Amino acid sequence: MSDLEKTPADATHAMVRAERVHKSYGLVEVLKGIDLEVKQGEVFVLVGPSGSGKSTFLRCINHLEKINAGRLYVDGDLVGYRQKGEKLYELKDSEVALQRRDIGMVFQHFNLFPHMTALENVIEAPVQVKGETKAAAKERGMALLERVGLSAKAGSYPSQLSGGQQQRVAIARALAMQPKLMLFDEPTSALDPELVGEVLDVMRGLAEEGMTMVVVTHEMGFAREVGDALVFMDGGVVVESGDPREVLSNPQHERTKLFLSKVL
Repeated sequence: MSDLEKTPADATHAMVRAERVHKSYGLVEVLKGIDLEVKQGEVFVLVGPSGSGKSTFLRCINHLEKINAGRLYVDGDLVGYRQKGEKLYELKDSEVALQRRDIGMVFQHFNLFPHMTALENVIEAPVQVKGETKAAAKERGMALLERVGLSAKAGSYPSQLSGGQQQRVAIARALAMQPKLMLFDEPTSALDPELVGEVLDVMRGLAEEGMTMVVVTHEMGFAREVGDALVFMDGGVVVESGDPREVLSNPQHERTKLFLSKVL
């Protein structure tokens, strides 16, 4: 881990702050110095072609992937490391787990426990990780399922739910930990087209409630309508960024123009 300068004083002013973030797999450099900032309460959208580094960067935010250089902060705290003097020390697994409790993540492929009902999936982490009573977790779990429009499916297993319903359960499960930040990794890309809307509606609701969200998506309509900031990535770098409506309607970079000509 390089770039061992001191924590910047303004790192606490953003929910997510990336400074010259690099990530490599062997000789393949996937992230080549990412700098960006996500403000509290902001819906921050990452777009770009497959292989551009979007999902890798998202996974670095909660230390599912370890960065090779640079710094990543969530709510002012260095992710995955502790700094003493000029040196960085990797946190223990238990300390990383504590950081992740505040960061909800929704994956492309739901990742629900197949042997648990929708409600059991939602309450598992609060009971096992936070030590909540089952009664309290069930009460809040039912409220969360109602929030995503699935209170009637509380006793259903994942195999009995549509893809859109499973993804909404996955969102409820992430919210059950009462996170301050939600990460969405292409949450609709595995869904049939007619099921996409029901998931995006739930995400719109979260945005209206002020949840800080970082969303990797190909849904440009959602980005334009709900996003507060947009970054176009390609080849492991930020090519262009700005207000989603401005970038999507009037891109400045030729690479952005080419990409959008194929997806809009």
